[in-house]
Amino acid sequence: MTTIDPISFNLWKTDKASFAKTLGDSFKETGFAIISDHTIAHDVIEAADEASKKYFALDENTKRKYADPEDGFQRGHSPMGTENAKGKKEADLKEFWHTGRKLPANSPYRASMKDTPSVSEVDGFDESTRELYDALDSFGADLLRAVAIYLGLEETYFDDKVNVGNSILRLLHYPPQETPPPEGTERAGAHEDINLITLLLGAEEAGLQAKHRSGKWLDVNAPKGAVVVNVGDMLQRMTAGILPSTTHRVLNPAPERSRFPRYSKPFFLHLNNDAVISPLESCLDMGGRGEPDITAGDYLTERLIEIGLKKA
Repeated sequence: MTTIDPISFNLWKTDKASFAKTLGDSFKETGFAIISDHTIAHDVIEAADEASKKYFALDENTKRKYADPEDGFQRGHSPMGTENAKGKKEADLKEFWHTGRKLPANSPYRASMKDTPSVSEVDGFDESTRELYDALDSFGADLLRAVAIYLGLEETYFDDKVNVGNSILRLLHYPPQETPPPEGTERAGAHEDINLITLLLGAEEAGLQAKHRSGKWLDVNAPKGAVVVNVGDMLQRMTAGILPSTTHRVLNPAPERSRFPRYSKPFFLHLNNDAVISPLESCLDMGGRGEPDITAGDYLTERLIEIGLKKA
């Protein structure tokens, strides 16, 4: 496979088994899939886009008051230069915002999951980002039902393992490059995602690439309005490597596009913090290689330390 072709979500509504097989086969081959005809309302996406651009246009001091380095920037603002790909010393050329799950006051998960700060400077920011978070959370749960079918599990296998997961909506801003970027830097260095699956809106601008197991880099060219979905390390670990968490990157733009900013909105769908990541027997039977059990919360902490967002 040298291309990643869009899969219509309409197929899920008429033939769940066929959709699950097409999605699962794409994941198995490349770790990525592109989903068209999704259920996330266009006006919800547009409202979040507008709020995101207004937020990133704020001055640095204002944005930095929403940063929480002690929590590994898991909520609120992450300034330029705070994240690097695992094993790479050069920081990525991006800044971002994190919206996390809204928990009830008596939730036991409050011990490990903070509230998202409220942004007073941008009208509608809190509401529009929360609405997009909820829409992506719901759509991601549907995709996990397809993954469960593909793996020979009950369709609802993942439902009670992600319903209070530490999932994050990231609003990403890659600023214009007025001068050539420092040598060795990229908008986002080659990396794998930590979570279960990632849903990405805003991948129409060129630059996103996935590394096929052959070693070839594949351009991930999503049609306007489509969602790019990729396997994260948690799902790779659960499937004993049967579904690969593929290395991907965002290249610096071509000179003619360098003066344009890039915005995107990945949603990192996480397991509940106390869910145990354990290899599935069916995947071990397919020749997968299991790793020791670990809770999702402990695994997340390990990885945040590795990419520089949290101190050991």
